[in-house]
Amino acid sequence: MNVRRKWCGRALAVILLACFAMSPARARAQEKHVVSQQQLSLDATRPAETRGANEAAVRQLFSSEQAQQVLKSANIDYSRVDKAVGRLSDEDLAKLAARSREAQRNFAGGRAGSLSDRDLLIILIIAILVIALVAVLH
Repeated sequence: MNVRRKWCGRALAVILLACFAMSPARARAQEKHVVSQQQLSLDATRPAETRGANEAAVRQLFSSEQAQQVLKSANIDYSRVDKAVGRLSDEDLAKLAARSREAQRNFAGGRAGSLSDRDLLIILIIAILVIALVAVLH
């Protein structure tokens, strides 16, 4: 019986020692996350920032004086386009924003004062796409 107590006591001591030895390492491992809280926070805000930038790009294209004239000549109300931009899916908005940015770069590329018929057509097509996408999706 004495041998059994001795053996159980040693086994218990080894188990306790192992638990104590592992606990600081576990605590340190839990403190070191693969992704920091700051990175998680940044990743969470990035989609909203991207969407805001995309909406701004599309709205900036339509807010120009030339674009306003094109919309008026096609009997398209700017407020309707503006509301439609806010209702687009993230994917559709990203595609239209890329086209808007490309169109703005083309407009700024030496022809800042006047737009060609092609440029005006691009504005009109983007406006119609915005309205059509929203009408189809909702």
